[in-house]
Amino acid sequence: MNKKDYYEILGVSKDATDEEIKRAFRVLAKKYHPDVNKEPGAAEKFKEIGEAYQVLSDKNKRSQYDQFGHAAFENGGASNFDMGDINLDDILSSIFGDSFGSFSSFSDFGGFGRRRSSNKPRRGEDLLMRIRLTFDEAVNGCKKDIKVKVSEVCDNCHGEGGFNPSTCPTCKGRGVVIAEQRSLFGVIQTQKTCPECEGTGKIYREVCNECHGSGNVVNNKVLSVNVPAGVDTGSQLRLSGKGGAGTNGGPNGDIYLEFQVEEHKYFERNDNDIYLEVPVTITDAILGCKKEIPTLDGNGYIEIKPGTQNYTKLKLKGKGIKEVNGSGRGDMYVVVNVIIPTKLTKGQKDLLKELADTNLENEPEFADFKRSLK
Repeated sequence: MNKKDYYEILGVSKDATDEEIKRAFRVLAKKYHPDVNKEPGAAEKFKEIGEAYQVLSDKNKRSQYDQFGHAAFENGGASNFDMGDINLDDILSSIFGDSFGSFSSFSDFGGFGRRRSSNKPRRGEDLLMRIRLTFDEAVNGCKKDIKVKVSEVCDNCHGEGGFNPSTCPTCKGRGVVIAEQRSLFGVIQTQKTCPECEGTGKIYREVCNECHGSGNVVNNKVLSVNVPAGVDTGSQLRLSGKGGAGTNGGPNGDIYLEFQVEEHKYFERNDNDIYLEVPVTITDAILGCKKEIPTLDGNGYIEIKPGTQNYTKLKLKGKGIKEVNGSGRGDMYVVVNVIIPTKLTKGQKDLLKELADTNLENEPEFADFKRSLK
């Protein structure tokens, strides 16, 4: 089923500012809130509005949506964004304040928007690290030791945050408390996270002195990473499960390594092709020669044919950069740069004067130039 455009849902243009998106959501949330609007379809509309705002209010998610549309969030797309994890409680509270908590009428949503239980397993945080590589490291692949700071489950309390647990007396183990609050809609019954146990439903007589009750500790680690041959600036490598620790038994997040490759002194890269500018003398260009050149596979030779013109481009097939995790290779292009001498002896000048007497009028380049003057 085709999903409706998020910008259309909120009634804003694609170049809308963050404030315009927030303002549009505020108006629509008031209009379709299920504790106010009892018309058929209002609850589903409210869910649709929340989903659109959750994406467009986040800079990264909005960028991915602008580029790939809804496909960015499907089948494990680039964002790892789970539509089922949308929490309208947090969104509404951030905009309207605490008068909007967890709403009893959200049961009509099939669980959508209900404040997620703190006892539910949660995936850990993803981390992004930028790694500098030399040209040779990127082209040939390498092994890098990466220093990272990641949160891990506390060994002392095994992620519990404390010892000797008991049922929270405030919420009776439910993790939430019910209250009635006055808002612009009148009196609304709200369901909020229990402030005593922070939604866990239990309290500890003794708080863990290692993690101070959080259940996680931050550790410095060194990860050995095999960088595949052929990566370029902007390439990313995912280290699955190496990110922040999950909570309540949830999986760890991932670490994404983004590479920045230094430029080479001689080679210039274009995707998997490389370019090398080779200086030659006038006599080499006129008479032809074999020239020793550097390549990615060591030194080699290239033939400069007699009469080679300046900036002639010679192709060496399959001498470029390997495809990442592939078997193919790009090509290497040698660009001939004929160097004009600036200091000559008298004898050299005399030889060039003899060369100047050579009739070049019948050469194609001169003929074409003459025709352009007519």
